[in-house]
Amino acid sequence: MPAPHDPNWHELPASECLQSLDSDRAGLCTEQVELLRQRHGYNRLPEVARHGPLLRFFMQFHNILLYVMLGAAVVTALLGHWVDTGVIFAAVLVNAIIGFIQEGKAQSALDSIRNMLSTRANVLRDGRRVEVDASELVPGDIVLLVSGDKVPADLRLLDVRNLRVDEAALTGESLPMEKNEQAVAADAALGDRYCMAWSGTLVVYGQASGLVVATGAQTELGKINSMLARVQAISTPLLRQIDRFGRGLAMVILAMVAATFALGTLWRGHDPGEMFMMAVALTASAIPEGLPAIMTVMLALGVQRMARRHAIIRRLPAVETLGSVTVICSDKTGTLTRNEMTVQRVICADARYQVGGVGYAPEGEISRDGAKLSPEERQRLQLIGHACLLCNDARIQPEGQGWRIEGDPTEAALLVLAAKNRLESEQVLSTWTCRDSIPFESEHRFRASLNHAGPGQTSIFMVGAPERLLEICDHQLGLDGEQPLDPDYWRRMATDTAAQGLRLLALARRRVDDSQQLLGFEDIDQGGFSLLALVGMIDPPREEAIAAVAECHDAGIRVKMITGDHADTARAIGAELGIGVGRPALTGAELALMSDEALRQVVMDIDVFARASPEHKLRLVQAMQACGQVVAMTGDGVNDAPALKRADVGVAMGLKGTEAAKESADVVLVDDNFATIGNAVREGRAIYDNLKKFILFMLPTNGGEALIVISAILFQFALPLTPAQVLWINMVTSCTLGMALAAEPTERGIMRRPPRPPSEPLLSGFFVWRVVLVSVLMMTGALGLFLWELEQGASLETARTMAVNTVVMAEMFYLLSSRHIHDSVLTREGLLGNPWILLTIAACAVLQLLYTYTAPMQNLFGAAALSADDWLKVCAAALLVLLGSELEKWLLRLHMRGRGKATGR
Repeated sequence: MPAPHDPNWHELPASECLQSLDSDRAGLCTEQVELLRQRHGYNRLPEVARHGPLLRFFMQFHNILLYVMLGAAVVTALLGHWVDTGVIFAAVLVNAIIGFIQEGKAQSALDSIRNMLSTRANVLRDGRRVEVDASELVPGDIVLLVSGDKVPADLRLLDVRNLRVDEAALTGESLPMEKNEQAVAADAALGDRYCMAWSGTLVVYGQASGLVVATGAQTELGKINSMLARVQAISTPLLRQIDRFGRGLAMVILAMVAATFALGTLWRGHDPGEMFMMAVALTASAIPEGLPAIMTVMLALGVQRMARRHAIIRRLPAVETLGSVTVICSDKTGTLTRNEMTVQRVICADARYQVGGVGYAPEGEISRDGAKLSPEERQRLQLIGHACLLCNDARIQPEGQGWRIEGDPTEAALLVLAAKNRLESEQVLSTWTCRDSIPFESEHRFRASLNHAGPGQTSIFMVGAPERLLEICDHQLGLDGEQPLDPDYWRRMATDTAAQGLRLLALARRRVDDSQQLLGFEDIDQGGFSLLALVGMIDPPREEAIAAVAECHDAGIRVKMITGDHADTARAIGAELGIGVGRPALTGAELALMSDEALRQVVMDIDVFARASPEHKLRLVQAMQACGQVVAMTGDGVNDAPALKRADVGVAMGLKGTEAAKESADVVLVDDNFATIGNAVREGRAIYDNLKKFILFMLPTNGGEALIVISAILFQFALPLTPAQVLWINMVTSCTLGMALAAEPTERGIMRRPPRPPSEPLLSGFFVWRVVLVSVLMMTGALGLFLWELEQGASLETARTMAVNTVVMAEMFYLLSSRHIHDSVLTREGLLGNPWILLTIAACAVLQLLYTYTAPMQNLFGAAALSADDWLKVCAAALLVLLGSELEKWLLRLHMRGRGKATGR
């Protein structure tokens, strides 16, 4: 016999389960409960050890990005530049606070799972029904369930009456599951264990009694909780790139500064104190203190734009990470589909009809191969509509811009079908009075209604499983009236329709005597019914999701569907969406038999995964990441939480998502729409583009300053820039000008590019070349003008002022060029397409005029006033950077076009 918490309770008969737990249908006695509680503990999920708030806050500073910023702050503080120091320290503090808050939200994901547990339960103790705190349940207890109850523990069902349980949060199954007490196969998937009720799920209909077989951490919910606690969230591609970039740049800066200090003091004999201050200034100019700030601003702007597009970003780097994903793993129900059951096909004895429209809106036409229906066909379809309306407890009503249902989604779909056939439900229900009915029961697989509409118009209408109704039908309804039943035709139609992923229901009718007032099972079993039709329904894909999947494919992103639904349904929906076309689907049972190595070998060749459990979803994400993929995972249930946390970017559903899923995710979709993910990917790519543009702008400006000073030291020129002047340039340009690149609009064709490789460095070989080229051009213009002015007899203050203004103006010109990495900016769009750049250039120009002409600034920085001729020389020297960078881009485009022609592209 299995021990308590054995996972195979579903394969044993109910009597054996009771025997193995020393229980019976009257429940446990008080003494047994106390002994079992000492052995198994309380029915609670365990608390997870956590760091205290103070330690969690200080751990936020353990980040290479913040180390770089703190280094810049220390350097500026040593120079007494307190404004810069304050700004940098504030940025560090803001980053740490944001990280602290987000980590706290992530920890609350575990709390939200605990909140799913029921607080009270009705049990049999000592043969009496009592209400107890759910935490007091022990294996062997007998729990009584009714509609509206939250299941308090994992139960092996004993007695079931019309029980339906909403398990979507746990299994991903889109419809409430019909339960029974019959044992199932040992290898049945979680969603197929119909004799089990799982902790945390909701009873939506019926009654049952069940044997507690698992409590607390041993329940399926508890296993997910444990899994979530073990899953480690991984760093984003951008943060990994910034980390590598920061480390490499720090080494280059230290080597450059040490070499400059040694050359100046040991070779050229400069004063060590003066050289130390210059080394500190060089360090300040080379450290990219603007990078963390601009990255935060860009991500924050992305958060605002995404909020307007119905996506709430819970963690800033997730915006950019979406732009680098190579695989999107999506849930099916409600994300790729509408989560609205829709009848798409009506199959009659001699015709097949297509039903237009989607969802619960009663809009759409019924047609036969596009042809207009004859009056006889319309009359037959109206009789089918009567069966849909009379065997039905659901209601649909308008709500805002859509429609809201009350009751079972399948019955709501039948109501919509009747409405599309021009039937008014109020009129039909008032004409056909209900005398008696048999409600749906899972063991009978049908519901029936006895209705009367006048003399000679009394009929039994039935809706149910096709195989069940075929047993009691001996006629079928054709256009010419009733005719003998052709069972082979109906079985063939049922098989073909089910293979396309549609859920099937059959409708039947039998006329009875007007005197009949009651309806019993004997009336059904005597047969004589006429089969009216088969209806095929499905939760249809969203139209916008179809377009979004196609856009992702154009962008080189693989879209994979991972669902708890059956394989046939998953394949059918996948085919409509363009996912996994021509490829097999992999089921959870097949996946469970694979080793991690075997899964890694096949995971990128399969795009549809069906009947997937939480463990399966987590393994799939890990397998794709092991293949070098950047994975975005969508989900809405507690079963999705571990995979959401592990994925590079977790995307939760805001409308139907559980709190556990939302708290584990980085992004929450307000509209539960896959198309919103496509918009987020576009936004993420735009942010990464702008970040690269900023780095390409920032590094040459810092590099140009460094080359100017190093060249002067090497060749024993007078220093063109003092330490104070270097810091002034950094303050008014590197951050001020560069910030405008955060507002750069998205470039054309951004969603037609392949995703960037996850291992791609932030600075490629081409980027290094661009940095060196622009740095040399900037150094040539500023240093050349400085030496020329000294040669012409200008004072040192005037020559330095011209050098400072040349560097600043060169950065203004280069900012324009930085708008496009490859394309020319010498166009109307290139020069005027981003008004923020023009505003920052104007602001920077005002600051330079103050620097040049106001007495306090002249005294502080050693500046001198310039003449109009001097400004012309400054403009000419600075223009060298714009013309040189645009010439380089032109030559690059020529080279790329030539290579494209050579390869036939």
